[in-house]
Amino acid sequence: MKASQFFISTLKEAPADAEVVSHRLMTRAGMIKKLGAGIYSYMPLGLRVIRKIEAIVREEMNRAGAVELLMPVVQPAEFWQETGRWGTMGPELMRVKDRHDRDFIIQPTSEEVVTDIARQELRSYKLLPKNFYHIQTKFRDERRPRFGVMRSREFIMKDAYSFDRDAAGAIASYEVMAQAYRRIFDRFGLTYRAVAADSGAIGGDLSEEFQVIAATGEDAIVYCPASDYAANMEKAEALAPQLPRKTPAASLVKTPTPGKSTCPDVAQLLGVPLATTVKSLVLATDQPGERGEVASTQVWLLLVRGDHDMNEVKVGKVSGLESGFRFATASEIVDHFGAKPGYLGPIGLKGPVKIVADREVAVMSDWICGANEQDFHFTGVNWGRDLPEPDAVADLRNIVEGDLSPDGKGVLAIERGIEVGHVFYLGTKYSQPMNATFLDETGKPQLMEMGCYGIGITRLPAAAIEQNHDERGIIWPDAIAPFTVVICPIGMDRSAEVRSAAENLHQELQSAGVDVMLDDRGERPGAMFADWELIGVPHRVVISDRGLKEGQLEYQHRRDAAATKVPAAGIFGFLKARLPA
Repeated sequence: MKASQFFISTLKEAPADAEVVSHRLMTRAGMIKKLGAGIYSYMPLGLRVIRKIEAIVREEMNRAGAVELLMPVVQPAEFWQETGRWGTMGPELMRVKDRHDRDFIIQPTSEEVVTDIARQELRSYKLLPKNFYHIQTKFRDERRPRFGVMRSREFIMKDAYSFDRDAAGAIASYEVMAQAYRRIFDRFGLTYRAVAADSGAIGGDLSEEFQVIAATGEDAIVYCPASDYAANMEKAEALAPQLPRKTPAASLVKTPTPGKSTCPDVAQLLGVPLATTVKSLVLATDQPGERGEVASTQVWLLLVRGDHDMNEVKVGKVSGLESGFRFATASEIVDHFGAKPGYLGPIGLKGPVKIVADREVAVMSDWICGANEQDFHFTGVNWGRDLPEPDAVADLRNIVEGDLSPDGKGVLAIERGIEVGHVFYLGTKYSQPMNATFLDETGKPQLMEMGCYGIGITRLPAAAIEQNHDERGIIWPDAIAPFTVVICPIGMDRSAEVRSAAENLHQELQSAGVDVMLDDRGERPGAMFADWELIGVPHRVVISDRGLKEGQLEYQHRRDAAATKVPAAGIFGFLKARLPA
């Protein structure tokens, strides 16, 4: 490829709304162009990266035995109504009507459509197992799209769906995909972790995320440096303390705390460690009546140590809260506690409240909590003496560094990551409501067991950049760079020798199957080098009159601090030795 035949449009400045490195650099390098909030055009350089990612994904999916098809972007609402997701998915699901006033959705995912295909086509056990995948545009109406293509509304995703006769077969299919994903991310040349994950809105029991490690990542990854344990923050278990509850040593005292409504403020006022305080979080669950109205409401008090944060995913697994909860209203709080938030606690309640204590709180003694009266807290609080034992004890909190690893092999550390892939074992979550069955060997209908596997195709370039960049621009791994090699001839328009050497090397590399760009635009060396450092092509060859007279060219990898002189006659072999096979 020659630059004069291509389209290169770099910018010196990033747009004001670019919050993260990848957004700034992709825009400046001319890879994306914003059309609207969370909606981008992929310009020629960006599209080349996308196509390389897609090619690797296709090769490994095909190698794993998956079969490619293509499902529509627009889907009839009736399939989503079958599974109940039409009603349960929030405003992220874009609902539209056609001219006949029929309901449709702009698909964020394709479980319903592929399950409909399976129930029509995979009617016999002889046709199972089967794995269908596609690479397709998705749309999720994010409340606040941000970070460029990292969290956009329209994006491209590879999603695959496996269908099996039984749970054992489905788990085997899941493992095949989990290994295929490892091969995919290994080929991308990115540093990543595969972490145990919560299944979230997709559902299912077995789940694993693939996270590209980056300091700017939105997700917290919990791992044990001494073992293979890794999980996302929603999934990582906070173990119960190993030591038993201590015998009370302090009396219960109602202590003035004027104007101190947070645990850190109270701890500072009283001169005690924050870990001796307990924060109160008030939730509510509504029970519907026959007509769908709220028939009754249960108020819940969750107790978490003052230096810990509540984990909403874990809370959603507590018995009685798994069907959904909300934060209690101000009036509900006053009715049940007699005070406003900031001074709440489990002693002296005004109404019926279910109390759930985090595992840490359940073994605390002499702790501090709100007194259900403005400007007062209780100190010296103890279970059994000052209040009954909690109604339930559960893991309610986020992990903190130094917590014990659940596998018993050390303590936990935390790093940031960007989720770029996810694999789920779904079971019959979709096949059951859609009655997706096959006939077994005895001729009896059985529900198909399913798995679901996604890769964020258009999120991957951003994740790669967040992990691979410097002050000059992007540093692409070879496998997904828009071009693997760039030839930068100096004075090509003035020197026949430079032009001949550049075109000969360009032709030789092209013939060898190398993805090479010849910059024949006639730019000044500084501007030319700056463009390609910004764009991030990993291998650069500089050809100049002076170098040719010395019989040498200059090679520089994008990560190298300085160029290396290479004999002109040996440049092809030198490059081939440094390029991926």
